[in-house]
Amino acid sequence: MITVTSVNVNGIRAAAKKGFVPWLAGSDADVVCLQEVRAEEGQIPDEARVPEGWHTVFAPAAAKGRAGVAVYTRRAPERVQVGFGSAEFDASGRYLEVDLPGVTVASLYLPSGEAGTAKQDEKYRFMGEFLPYLEGLKAKAAADGREVVVCGDWNICHREADLKNWKSNRKSAGFLPEEREWLGEVYGTAGYVDVVRALHPDVEGPYSWWSYRGRAFDNDAGWRIDLQIATPGLAARAVKAFVERAETHPERWSDHAPVTVVYELGS
Repeated sequence: MITVTSVNVNGIRAAAKKGFVPWLAGSDADVVCLQEVRAEEGQIPDEARVPEGWHTVFAPAAAKGRAGVAVYTRRAPERVQVGFGSAEFDASGRYLEVDLPGVTVASLYLPSGEAGTAKQDEKYRFMGEFLPYLEGLKAKAAADGREVVVCGDWNICHREADLKNWKSNRKSAGFLPEEREWLGEVYGTAGYVDVVRALHPDVEGPYSWWSYRGRAFDNDAGWRIDLQIATPGLAARAVKAFVERAETHPERWSDHAPVTVVYELGS
């Protein structure tokens, strides 16, 4: 078995003060992928940077205080790669992958975008480069007898069931037709599987992000944008998937909740 968790920490230094450290200490995960770390490695408190029992790899953004991804593993990675060969995005703290025995695990923080602005153009450029990389990653893994899971904040909802207020967000970044179509290509053309949706095909959500505004969390008016997207062979071995939603609003240490999947790798 391998248990993989992904969570956007919304700033690891803030999360460390609010409950991330005890959550990590109590986690059963073998791999934890973080997004929006928003800190250089030397700025992170030791209890979050080098926690006991974990090997940690960080890929901060060149722009200080923005983005940043990390991967925590129980065993030392066999290989580490920052970025996906993009001149524009490799220093932006948005992609990090590690090799473990038989599986490549990646942490992704896809740009959030903002409809009708340069931020959305940036998001589309990222998407345009990332899809062919995903296709190549899957092909290479198959040739090497490996599986792949790309965990992270994909910042796109694919279906109406993936966000509570879908009708009012049809022109919002994260639910635009072009974004939804692109994610469909990840599942179709590239051949990856949305693991949580595969295990929970007929439910609303389960949501993983709730705005801090209003009573979104209390009303469960969320978005399912934190995904584990895997090659079919690994997705078929997923036996359990769940969102580690806090019991109450004050217990949250991020505006996202951890998304955890248990994979039965076999012998």
